[in-house]
Amino acid sequence: MELLRIDCLGKELRLEGSLAGWQQLFWDNQLVSVKEASADNQGLRNHEFELSRHNPQDQSVQKIPLTLEVDLIWQPFSLNYRLLSEDAVLSQGSRDAKDIERQTPVTPVKASQKLSLVGLASLGFKLLKSAKVIKVVLAGASVAAYSWLFSFEFALALIACLMFHEYGHIRAMKYFGMKTKGIYLIPFMGGLALSDEKINTRWQDVVISIMGPTFGLLMSIASLIAYWVTDNPMFAGLAAFNSLLNLFNLLPILPLDGGHILKSISFSMNSLMGLIACVAGAAIGVFISYSLGLALLGFLLLIGSLEIVFEWKTRHQSHLLPLDRYGQVFSAIWYLLTVGALVAIIWYLAGSGDDMLGLPLKILQS
Repeated sequence: MELLRIDCLGKELRLEGSLAGWQQLFWDNQLVSVKEASADNQGLRNHEFELSRHNPQDQSVQKIPLTLEVDLIWQPFSLNYRLLSEDAVLSQGSRDAKDIERQTPVTPVKASQKLSLVGLASLGFKLLKSAKVIKVVLAGASVAAYSWLFSFEFALALIACLMFHEYGHIRAMKYFGMKTKGIYLIPFMGGLALSDEKINTRWQDVVISIMGPTFGLLMSIASLIAYWVTDNPMFAGLAAFNSLLNLFNLLPILPLDGGHILKSISFSMNSLMGLIACVAGAAIGVFISYSLGLALLGFLLLIGSLEIVFEWKTRHQSHLLPLDRYGQVFSAIWYLLTVGALVAIIWYLAGSGDDMLGLPLKILQS
């Protein structure tokens, strides 16, 4: 990931590094210094290099020795630097996680994605997103699909809930200063909130991913309250099926929201104890799911968790700044509370005795 970008002799000096401990220093996109990966991945590093300056008057070449002192701490992230020419300080300063969030990478990193239906749909929408008619067509198709399963009125209400879910993603993107490209509905699968801009930190990934289900949870709670006040069964069905859709999005499977959240948490744990904690948490989640009879939820939790564990060794290859300890704990609690609240709403409404309201719970128990 890009750690620093400053001016040096009129051209750009850029430092890149990773949790594995390696650092590379570029001047005008030319590699001038390298620090190899090591177990000691932080602390003080001195990059000593030499630049050549051409003197047009006498056609001579002047060699300028330079040193970049970098004092780096990963969690919580902080970087202090000094650029020296012999004993003279040319530049100095510090950076924190907020600076990393706001920066625009020189060369955006293209993350490899596994082939999936959602991924292919996202790619197709990005190619066609300039045409506003696509949004109208997809919205109409979604209304038709849900009307086929339920009633037209219920379909419209469910679409509104899905839009509110995606609006949560949009609000998070705008909070981080990212330009958004709008919302696209996908029949039977929910929707997509798109942006062309890249994220730089795991915290951005967590917040953007979890804000959709959080907004969805708020809509389910509002529907449940409306059901208590009006005794209209449509609000109860809306709360139950909206909770099911948002719970599906929180499964730890990429590219779903839950996959991004748990991957960011587990990949930020830069120790064997972190991996053990991830495995233990997944095992507890699977045990609780099966104990409550939620077979489908437990099975998908197991598959998704294993996928993340198998990819854990690749965490150093990411360009995203990892979560600190506080961010890991806070994100995990936020995730678990959201999942628990959605399951509680589904469970509560299933106890009403209505076959339709009990369907979401039966799906989880299948």
